[in-house]
Amino acid sequence: MSNATPVVIAVLVAELVPAAAFGLAAERISNAVGRWQRVVRCTAPAVLAVPYVVLAASQHMLGWQWMALYCLLPVLIAWLLGQAAVVDPEQHGNWRDALILLSLGLAVDLRWFDAAWPAGLRGLGNLLLLDAGLYGFLGIRRLSGTGFDFHFHWSDWKTGLRELVFFAPVVIALGLALEFIHPHKNFPPVGRALISWVGIFVFVALLEELFFRAWVQNLLERRVGRRAALLIASMLFGLSHFNKRSAHFNWRYVLLATIAGIFYGRAWREQRRVPASAITHTFVDWLWYLWF
Repeated sequence: MSNATPVVIAVLVAELVPAAAFGLAAERISNAVGRWQRVVRCTAPAVLAVPYVVLAASQHMLGWQWMALYCLLPVLIAWLLGQAAVVDPEQHGNWRDALILLSLGLAVDLRWFDAAWPAGLRGLGNLLLLDAGLYGFLGIRRLSGTGFDFHFHWSDWKTGLRELVFFAPVVIALGLALEFIHPHKNFPPVGRALISWVGIFVFVALLEELFFRAWVQNLLERRVGRRAALLIASMLFGLSHFNKRSAHFNWRYVLLATIAGIFYGRAWREQRRVPASAITHTFVDWLWYLWF
C-alpha cells in the first residue's frame, strides 16, 4: 500500500483499461483493428510502453534500453501474430504462437524484466505484457475459443465452485501429507477478506488463466486433442511454480500446482470460459491465504 501513489494508481488504471476493453468488447475491438492499415496495426501497440515511461520517469529510473524493449516487444508480437493469422487462418497453431507464449511465460516466470520496475511493482510489468498479448492474440490473431469475457454467467460460478469442491479434498490431503500446507487461524474482517479475493482474481487468477487456459490449452487442443492438451497445459502450469516460495526447485509446489491445473483446465474447457477457471483458481489461492 505504501507504493500506491497517484502515479502508480494512474499507471495501474492505464494498464487495466486494455484488458477490460478486450474482456468486454473483444469482437468490436478486433473488427476495428482489422480496418486499420497493416503498418498501423503492427505499430499501434508501441503505445503500451507509455505507462512504463511515466512510472519510471516519476521514480527517476527511466532507462532507454527498457523503453526500447517495451516499445518494440508489443510491435514484434503484433507482427508475428499478424503473419500467423495469414499462414494459419484455420488456427491450428503456428510456431509463432509457440514462440510468443514461450517468451512471455519465461519473461514472467524468470523475472527477466523486473529490474525495469520499482521495488514491489513488478506486477505492473506483467500487466503490460498481458496487454501486449491480448492485443496480439485477440486483436491481430483473432484467436477463437479463448473465453476471455467479463460478462459473467451463472454457469461460471457453478462450474468454478464445482471444480473447487472436487479439488479441495485432494489438495488438502496431499498438501498436509507433504507438509506443504499448515492450517492456521485467520479470520480477517469481511471487507478485507473480500478485497483480498478480488485482488487475487484480478492480479493472479485472470492473468494465469488467460495464459495457460485461453492461450496454451486452447492452442494445444487443436494439435493434440482435449485430454493431452489438459495434461500438458497443467504440467506447464505446475512447472511455472518451480521457483515459488523456495530458492531451489520446489517439487512439492510443482506437483500440487500441476494437479490444480487439471481442475482449472476442466473448469475452462467445459464452456471455454476464463471466468469459470479463474473462479476456481481464486478460491484455491484465497482459502490457502486465509487458512493454510
